[in-house]
Amino acid sequence: MKILFTFVSILVAIAANAQTAGDPVVMTVNGIPVSRSEFVYSYSKNNGDGVIDKKTVEEYADLYVNYKLKVAAALDARLDTLTSFRKEYALYRNKQLMPQIVTDNEMLEEAKRIYEDQKNRIGPEGLIKPAHILLRLSQQASAEEQQTAKTRIDSIYDALIKGADFSDMARKYSDDLGSARNGGTLPWIAKNQTLKEFEEQAFALQTGQMSTPFLSPVGYHIIQMKDRKQLEPFDTLRSDILQFMEKRNIRESIAMRKVNAMVENSNGSLTEVQAIEQIADSVCAVDSDMKYLFQEYHDGLLLYEISNRTVWEKAAKDKEALEAYFKANKKKYKWTEPRYKGIAYFVRNGEDVKKVKNCIKNLDFADWNEALRSTFNADSLKRIKAEKGIFKKGVNAVVDKMVFKCDTTFSMPDGFVEAAVYGKKLKAPKHYTDVEGLVVSDLQEKLEKEWIAELRRRYPVSINKEALKTIR
Repeated sequence: MKILFTFVSILVAIAANAQTAGDPVVMTVNGIPVSRSEFVYSYSKNNGDGVIDKKTVEEYADLYVNYKLKVAAALDARLDTLTSFRKEYALYRNKQLMPQIVTDNEMLEEAKRIYEDQKNRIGPEGLIKPAHILLRLSQQASAEEQQTAKTRIDSIYDALIKGADFSDMARKYSDDLGSARNGGTLPWIAKNQTLKEFEEQAFALQTGQMSTPFLSPVGYHIIQMKDRKQLEPFDTLRSDILQFMEKRNIRESIAMRKVNAMVENSNGSLTEVQAIEQIADSVCAVDSDMKYLFQEYHDGLLLYEISNRTVWEKAAKDKEALEAYFKANKKKYKWTEPRYKGIAYFVRNGEDVKKVKNCIKNLDFADWNEALRSTFNADSLKRIKAEKGIFKKGVNAVVDKMVFKCDTTFSMPDGFVEAAVYGKKLKAPKHYTDVEGLVVSDLQEKLEKEWIAELRRRYPVSINKEALKTIR
């Protein structure tokens, strides 16, 4: 194990030397250097041929500085110490990392072990593919029911002896509906996979032979042996076993066995978390793409959390700030045509048209839906069908017809007898909630710009323009 620790240290040292020799620093943000290879990784990934709004290297460098500034703010806020952050980052890193530490040869050896285990379980009697006809019989069946089932199975057996087709008889009479659709044929079976009584009868048959009727705990059976075989050689099944292993995440299980072995061999000096971190360091020392993938996810989690706290959530939930921003920028939100703020609805009973209006006329617009639901649609019979919103012409046919007086028609839903509207026509938005999505977005953009400006004042940034010129 000391050899492994030394090897990890050597890899890290080699990577560090390589960085200073041929991987210059293109920028430093709050004392943290960004290497050319890190910047190129991000630039190539996020500014490739499929991107519509492609950036020049200089433009992307400016955006990348902003990105790193936000990460610096998140680190200063110690968001990387949050349990939720550590758990999510470790989960992602380990999911990406674990497959990397298992070689194809180790997977092949595990596949051979799985094959040998299966071969031993199957034993010398091999595999059988039987077909059967089952007449179900409860273990609590009366003597009369037992006799009826026995008479029926004997009758079916007699027909088979006289030449009836087994598959046809299974489709007609078998109570095992799953196999009956396939003429009674079951999957390949090994020993100890089904009922003892069934196995004793089935494994005694040769291909083509048929059993006499017999009783098991689930009822009466007749078996016809379709085929028998030994397990195919490993080379024949190798690809299927490897595919099965990938689906069952066995690669990750092998990786964790290696991690646990590191912990056991460390004589108490390593925990599982520390062992995984050492493995991650060794992989990242020789695989820069993996290193930057981990860093990208790490920083991305921090960026999301700090941005949500500072900009997104703040803008979306600060009602006073939203209203103030709306009032200061009302001209920005003018409509070119009026809107209708209200509901379009259908009723099953004409008397409910007025009741709907009375229900919500003294309530805030935001509370209409809940009031209507609890008053008219609380039980299984929905008395009304309503759509609430701020409608412009062409969005809702009922509003178009009844409010905007358009020459249009609408369909009455089944079971409903009358359509109506309730609300008011607006020439322009009166409150930020009338254009809330736009106001939230604009306020977020304003807060973002102010935040970036504050971060650029707080943290030192230096750009190596000569190094950036080498990236094209």
